[in-house]
Amino acid sequence: MTARSRIAAVYLLGFALDLANMFALNAAYPALQRELRASLAQLAWTSTIYVLGLTAVIPLGAWLARRFGERRLLIASLSLFALGTLGSGASGSIGALLGWRLLQGLGGGLLIPVGQTMAYRAYPSHARAHLTSVVMAVALLVPALSPAFGGIVADRCSWRAIFFAMAAPAVLACALAAVWLPRDGANPRPAPLDLPGLGLSTTALVALLLGLSFAGQAGQGRVAAAALALAFAAGLAYLVQARRARAPLLDLSLLAQPQLRVGLIVYLCVPGVFAGANLVAFLYFQNALGLSATRSGALMMPWAAAAFAAIATTRRCFARYGARPLFACGIVVEAFALAALATPLAESDAGRVIAFAAMGFGASLCTSAAQSAAFVDVPAARMGDASALWNLNRQLSFCLGVALLGSALGALLPLYGAAARTAYQHCFVLAAALTLLPLPWVARLPAVRVGATTSSVSSQPHE
Repeated sequence: MTARSRIAAVYLLGFALDLANMFALNAAYPALQRELRASLAQLAWTSTIYVLGLTAVIPLGAWLARRFGERRLLIASLSLFALGTLGSGASGSIGALLGWRLLQGLGGGLLIPVGQTMAYRAYPSHARAHLTSVVMAVALLVPALSPAFGGIVADRCSWRAIFFAMAAPAVLACALAAVWLPRDGANPRPAPLDLPGLGLSTTALVALLLGLSFAGQAGQGRVAAAALALAFAAGLAYLVQARRARAPLLDLSLLAQPQLRVGLIVYLCVPGVFAGANLVAFLYFQNALGLSATRSGALMMPWAAAAFAAIATTRRCFARYGARPLFACGIVVEAFALAALATPLAESDAGRVIAFAAMGFGASLCTSAAQSAAFVDVPAARMGDASALWNLNRQLSFCLGVALLGSALGALLPLYGAAARTAYQHCFVLAAALTLLPLPWVARLPAVRVGATTSSVSSQPHE
């Protein structure tokens, strides 16, 4: 293996672990609830608190990498993640499990952006589309296979065995990182930590995630509104503070890079909205159309097949045509597929298969093109800051999409009463409209080939 392949392998193993940790437990929730005597709210928090830890620590990753070195930080993150995984499996109460899940999230939150920074810096610009295709394949396969793995392990052993099974590859990844990753050089001491920025950004992110979580719970409207108001105020204060700080925690000046900026917007409005639309669709199929869970779940098979076709398309076409046509095609296909769910087409098996295949192609075309485009024009020395912005946006996209469309459905269903189908259909129309929002930004992207920027990006000094 080449040096850059080893770096990518460590990153991809860590990425797969993070994804498996988010999805493998789904099928084991009933067993976990029975053994630990957890309420439904506590059960929901086993996922929420992991995402909270994951998201809250991301802004700190770039500064820690400059302070302690990327290799050391990645090994420490994997060790923390492995410790949290073992602790989760050994938990004797729901409170202990929540504490260990938070520790897992703190480790995983540093793992992904730091590993992504090292991997994308190791590849020249013209080769990053290939790396992205592998990343997207992992992002498709692991969430698809993890629930089945978790269900088998929970049925034959215990929900605890799911965590213990994930601890072994975490330890392996830690060992590979120690052996394969290049040793940290003598980096210049970074600027002092932006403590006001850390406080404001953490407050904004945690309040936002809590607000989105409570927004979907009955009777929690005031709590959700207060949390979202706090998130808005803290976020606004951070923007003011970041303009004055000598070394802000999150380098928002990177948003001046058109491809990174548009990639973030596309990710927010296409994969993020799809996450919410997918929730609404499965409720619609089972509650309104009377489909079984098995028939509904099987629709992810054509979705996954089309998603792989989209990844292959990006790999072949990105270097030649750039991001703009891929974004435009993916957005339009995704919007039409979502709108089709609001028509009688969704009432037939063939129609649902066509719609989900189109959604798989459209969403994955946008996702893979966005990840390929986001880092093309970012200098190597600023890759860590760009990765922090990218991963924050990725986490928030799915939370926002689910919260927005879930809340819309919750508000519409009581209004329509017996005509529940209309409420679902209006949510699909809303999702299609939200998906189209990035088109004005996409249209303003320069029509340049990636190869034209390769020499300027590759000439940047490496850390």
